[in-house]
Amino acid sequence: MQGSANLNVMIKAARKAGRSLVKDFREVENLQVSMKGAGDFVSKADIAAEKIIREELTEARPNYGWLGEESAEVKGTDPTRRWIVDPLDGTTNFLHGLPHWAVSIALEHKGEIVSAVIFDPAKDEMFVAEKGTGAWMNETRTRVSGRHKMIECIFATGLPFGGRPDLPATIRDLGRLLPACAGVRRWGAAALDLAYVAAGRYDGFWERGLKPWDVAAGILIAREAGAFVEAITPGENPVEAGDILCANDPIFDGFAKVIRG
Repeated sequence: MQGSANLNVMIKAARKAGRSLVKDFREVENLQVSMKGAGDFVSKADIAAEKIIREELTEARPNYGWLGEESAEVKGTDPTRRWIVDPLDGTTNFLHGLPHWAVSIALEHKGEIVSAVIFDPAKDEMFVAEKGTGAWMNETRTRVSGRHKMIECIFATGLPFGGRPDLPATIRDLGRLLPACAGVRRWGAAALDLAYVAAGRYDGFWERGLKPWDVAAGILIAREAGAFVEAITPGENPVEAGDILCANDPIFDGFAKVIRG
């Protein structure tokens, strides 16, 4: 697709960070998998990737604001625009040598996501979208699946870990959804879950306990591919709410009814 100047800057930054992460990913298998050794290494890889992205975006657009997972928020001299960045979504997968993680970059203008990039370096898949122009994976236009029956659909989610307080709600969700669908997947990268809904690989996605950088890019990509995206709590902004529902049009209402209870 022919993207805007901003989108081209975002793609360049994502690819550059992706190259750095791929290099580090090859070293993961040589590390002792411990919270100290491998965990510290992945943290350094994460921070290095964010530094690359921040330098690329700031050089191109020095007046934009910044919200990233690994650093403090920065207000831009242009108060209407900010980058929302997750340099490594799927950190636990990365740590364990699982090739399912991504770089996520979104551009927000006046509170609305207008450009988005999710790059999966391990598979060389670049998901992009701009408001009003559709969604793309590499050079192919993407669309949500056309399934109409919940029992034929596969959904994705994230499962809480480490005693997070949203565990009971997620267990309740699974108890309601599993009997009504063809399966649920938990692949550990919310940005890619949303991109996969956009590509028709999943029929829907929901998750609680999320941050803006987890979902900002994916929300626009999914919507531009034809998905409905809302917060689990009706009326809230899904970027800020911390929870999300996403599915194609034919099943969205039924899916939302199951999750919202």
